[in-house]
Amino acid sequence: MRSLLYIVAVILIIGWAIGVFAYTATGLIHALLVIAIIALLLGFIRRDTAV
Repeated sequence: MRSLLYIVAVILIIGWAIGVFAYTATGLIHALLVIAIIALLLGFIRRDTAV
């Protein structure tokens, strides 16, 4: 599940970068960036800490 979260985050960040350079759907692109950052943070928070 964790790797799936990272894949989604990377795809969203790439989509954001393409959108910023293309200047299309700026509101949607920034929403994608926020979702990607949240996905990365959730991945770090949910990381296993078992020894």
